[in-house]
Amino acid sequence: MDVDLQLLIDLHRDADRQGPGSDVETARALDLARIDRAAPLRVADIGCGTGASTLALARLLPAAEITAVDLLPAFIEVLGARLARAGVADRVRPLCRSMDDLPFADAQFDLLWSEGAIYNLGFERGVEQWRRCLRPGGVLAVSEITWTTATRPSEVQAHWAAEYPEIDTAAAKLAVLERHGYAPIGYLVLPESCWEAHYYRPMRDRFAAFLARHAGDERARAIVAAEETEMALYARYGAFYGYGFYVARKL
Repeated sequence: MDVDLQLLIDLHRDADRQGPGSDVETARALDLARIDRAAPLRVADIGCGTGASTLALARLLPAAEITAVDLLPAFIEVLGARLARAGVADRVRPLCRSMDDLPFADAQFDLLWSEGAIYNLGFERGVEQWRRCLRPGGVLAVSEITWTTATRPSEVQAHWAAEYPEIDTAAAKLAVLERHGYAPIGYLVLPESCWEAHYYRPMRDRFAAFLARHAGDERARAIVAAEETEMALYARYGAFYGYGFYVARKL
């Protein structure tokens, strides 16, 4: 495994979340979906990380059977322990698999969920590839980095264009969904607390221990520096971008 990836895993494996979000916003997105929470739904949480969204879905959908998918064995291991502590391991199946190689049958799921992870595949490619796994009328709910204004300062434009060229406005993302056979149901933007209180602040708190574990490793210091740069960018320009939660129904 690549050393930089190993370091990133070490920084994030003990985190509650590997990206911006919160249980409150997971519940809000589920409200947008307008599904029967008491129904025995078949759900896949794709790119689940260590399971924050998976655990929230397990609480909110008490009759659902959930498959939680992540590429990284270390995250799946942590997820398994969290599921056991929460008493929901009998309803959630952890699966270590790449999101571009899902071993699912056509029309297998009622709900496909993915928080802050579809960018690994690319938004358009993800919604196109995953569609076959949804039953007709099934719901897709994904959060995706999104411009929240029509124009933005050149510094933040250049940063995200380099990091993730598919970043775009909500109107453009909704058009992608429509083009690939979905009917949009709703859209919401994650509040600042999802970035700062639930993601950046806990990460800052882990920096000292992470750097101590990798004392003298320039790659570890570079990872921390990159994260600090991203945090500073959000502090300056968070009004211009955020995670948009997109909820749509398969036609």
